[in-house]
Amino acid sequence: MKYNIPVYGTKLTIGLIKSKLEEHKILDKVKLNEIKPKGKVTLGAFEVEAIHVNHSIPDALALAITTPAGVILQTGDFKIDTTPIDGEVIDLSRIARLGEKGILCLLSDSTNAQRPGFTPSERTVGESFERLFPKADGKRLIVATFASNIHRVQQIIDVAESLGRKVALSGRSLENVVATAAELGYLRVPENILISIDQISRYPNDKLVIITTGSQGEPMSALYRMAFSEHRRVEIGSGDYVIISATPIPGNEKTVGKVVDELLKRGAEVVYERMYDVHVSGHACQEELKLMLSLTKPKYFIPVHGEQKHLQKHAALAESMGISPKNIFIADNGKQIELTKRKMTQAPDVPAGQVFVDGYGVGDVGNAVIRERKRLAEDGLMIISAVIERETGKIVSGPDVISRGFVFVRDSEKLIGEAKLVAQIVIDECIHDGFIDWGVIRNRMRDDISRLLYDRTKRSPMVLPIITSV
Repeated sequence: MKYNIPVYGTKLTIGLIKSKLEEHKILDKVKLNEIKPKGKVTLGAFEVEAIHVNHSIPDALALAITTPAGVILQTGDFKIDTTPIDGEVIDLSRIARLGEKGILCLLSDSTNAQRPGFTPSERTVGESFERLFPKADGKRLIVATFASNIHRVQQIIDVAESLGRKVALSGRSLENVVATAAELGYLRVPENILISIDQISRYPNDKLVIITTGSQGEPMSALYRMAFSEHRRVEIGSGDYVIISATPIPGNEKTVGKVVDELLKRGAEVVYERMYDVHVSGHACQEELKLMLSLTKPKYFIPVHGEQKHLQKHAALAESMGISPKNIFIADNGKQIELTKRKMTQAPDVPAGQVFVDGYGVGDVGNAVIRERKRLAEDGLMIISAVIERETGKIVSGPDVISRGFVFVRDSEKLIGEAKLVAQIVIDECIHDGFIDWGVIRNRMRDDISRLLYDRTKRSPMVLPIITSV
């Protein structure tokens, strides 16, 4: 069932959503409502108040949801930046006032719960760029960052302008975000500084900065394609100075390392991870998380946003701040929690997680089918068919072999011949032993041919025997 629900968001959020909806030609079907920090929206029995917080993208919000049972505060992604690029400091005074009135439950960002201290200000990255960019004397600068990090893009543009360099964008998501942010006034772009990626060949290396996506080593990203010589416009070489302005998200370390290795092989100078302070997180560290807990003084606490290790650490921080362990709940995706003024209980789970969309079907493809598709994609398929006379067990036709995604039949005649021979031996043995059971014959064929193929190739394609009786 589909619901056309009104969408609420800040000016930048709505702007980014609009571009997506226009792309899919459904903008006229959606009701978009712009809200501002300190603004309130009434939704049935709930009143939702928007509270400004700092993050790596402008217009980030916490939400204070007033319910009949009490106030629930969802921080969203946040950090406490006292010198933000846009000058808009997190509204701690409003959060403190809500804490004084009483907050029933706090849901707080746990991404950096394992890191002690405070998250540095975004301005420190700009200062690092000011020191690093001049070191690329005579070289082309390539800076990889998150497409959504508008503050980072602004600092790159500012330093590029001061050095007389043009700026080109590579990556569709980055181009869309920058265009929307500039149009709405969140990004100051000097006149004539931006050029198309198609125009970079017209400028010498020392007059160029390329801002690109791919800081997490994503296989389809612009930086990845540059590193593996698959980019149509950018050829990496010794004349390039690459700055990866991001820290690998847990689980992405190998892919990022792979990209860095390829860039180095091609002669580029690469600055990455914590080298030279080219990245700061958009998430609060332990002291900021404790400050949020002390200001809000929640009765119940639910750590959110992070892996289990982050949630567990955040829960321990809350306990150290005086919140009773029985009032702290670590929830997995799909867990449902019921809150009243007097208690917090776990309700029955709800469906959650990845949903496979396949044609008109949504969520109707099971794990078994997905496993089969994965196996087909990785190892291919071999079909062995034979026609057998029902009464005598004599092979009338075949065995014939069809291979898809495993080996090319014409180039593997010896292997195909061996597979046919194994199929014929299985059929003859089964008939000789009196097994006129087509299911037994198919299983024997599949097992014996699979064993043969693995012995010969060390691969395990899906083997599909087809027996037709006449």
